[in-house]
Amino acid sequence: MTVNPPPSAPSLSARLTAEGFGSFMVVFIGVGAALFTATLFPDPGAGSAVYVAVALAFGLAMAAAFSSFASLSGGHFTPAVTIGAASAGRLPWRDVLPYLLAQVVGAVVASTALIVVGLFGPDAWLEGAQDSGFASTGWGSLSPGGFGMPAAIVIELVLTVLLVLVYLSVTHPERATRSPGVTIGLAFTAVQLVAIPIAGGAANPARSIATAIYGGIDPLAQLWVFLLFPALGAAAIGIAYRALFDGAAGSDGGEPAALNLR
Repeated sequence: MTVNPPPSAPSLSARLTAEGFGSFMVVFIGVGAALFTATLFPDPGAGSAVYVAVALAFGLAMAAAFSSFASLSGGHFTPAVTIGAASAGRLPWRDVLPYLLAQVVGAVVASTALIVVGLFGPDAWLEGAQDSGFASTGWGSLSPGGFGMPAAIVIELVLTVLLVLVYLSVTHPERATRSPGVTIGLAFTAVQLVAIPIAGGAANPARSIATAIYGGIDPLAQLWVFLLFPALGAAAIGIAYRALFDGAAGSDGGEPAALNLR
């Protein structure tokens, strides 16, 4: 009788590669939709349709990335989810910085690839896209609706809390739903539907970094809001989720378990 050994946990390098690819997918598809849809189809009468299209692009990309890579890395693809997972005891804190770096690298490679696409676009298209902020998150002149900094802060805090809460709930080791990727993709779509008119997006600091580096001085100057407040919201809900639903001693912060997506 042959006994197959239990499958080993994915190596850190495999998990980081998965996070990088997933982050690339989310940013390339979501930001690509924002850049090309908003600038090539600027008819004011289609404004709401543009926002819906961009939000769906982000959500569908997140769902596809999660379904593809969650069994390897846990399917974070945004620093907010990683910080929330660590705060809830789902990820060792020693892995947080490598995860964040992998996500940022994947996002920056994606925005750089979009720059390359823009080089071969219509005359002056790339210059115009960069002059308008390159689909960066922001407030004031960078806000599609003209909202101020307090609105951006509230949006980042509230929507990050909701997204991380959904993630922690549907990927719970004992209470996970059957199709978490669909739920997470829908939640990410809903987050962007609210956030895009106010701040251009929310709950993904890697995406904010990736666009700000090509968007000019204003996006870079405003970037701190889209780094600090998602981190605070994610850490707060991670701690609260662990205390309210798992008990403080419910997890030892061990290696992230592979998710059963069947």
